Amino acid sequence: MPTLAEKKAVVEEITEDLNSSGAVYVTNYSGMTVKEINNMRGEFFEGDIKYKVYKNTLVKRAMDEVGGYEDLYPHLVEQNGFAFVEEELAAPAKVIKKLFEETEKPKFKAAIIDGDYYGEDELETLAAMKSKSEVIGDIVGLLLAPVSNVVSALQAPGRNIAGAVETIAEEGDE
Repeated sequence: MPTLAEKKAVVEEITEDLNSSGAVYVTNYSGMTVKEINNMRGEFFEGDIKYKVYKNTLVKRAMDEVGGYEDLYPHLVEQNGFAFVEEELAAPAKVIKKLFEETEKPKFKAAIIDGDYYGEDELETLAAMKSKSEVIGDIVGLLLAPVSNVVSALQAPGRNIAGAVETIAEEGDE
C-alpha cells in the first residue's frame, strides 16, 4: 500500500499533467488483455499522448486542486485510464475510436477539452475534429486563394490582348 508521501507525489504528478494539458480523456479499460493495453499505449505514444492509469481518488484530488474538472467526477469509477494531450486535442479520440472499432475496447467515458465537457456519446464528433496542422493548412489555403485569383485576373487581360493581336495579325496576313 502506498504511503502518504507516495500518494502526494502521484497527486502532484497528476496536477502537473492536468495543468500542462489542453485535453484529458477518461477511458474504461476493463476487460482488455495485456496485449491490447500494450497496443493501446503504443498508439497513444505514437500520437504524442500521455496515457496513464491512476487511482480514481488520487485523480479526483488533483482535479480538485486544479479546478474545472467537476463534470468528470461521476466517471471516476471502475478501471480508468487517463489520456493527457497538449497540442493535438482530437488525437486521443481518433486513437480510442480506432481501437474501439477493432476490439470494442477501451470504452470512452468523457473528456474535458479546453474546459469544455464531452460525454461518451460524443466520441465520433471528437474524432472528426481536424488537427491543429490541418486547420492551419486550411487557413493558409484560404489566405492564398485570393492572391492566386488576383494573379490570374492580372494575367488574363495580357493573354486576351496577345490573343487578339495575334488573331488580327493572322487576318491581316490572309
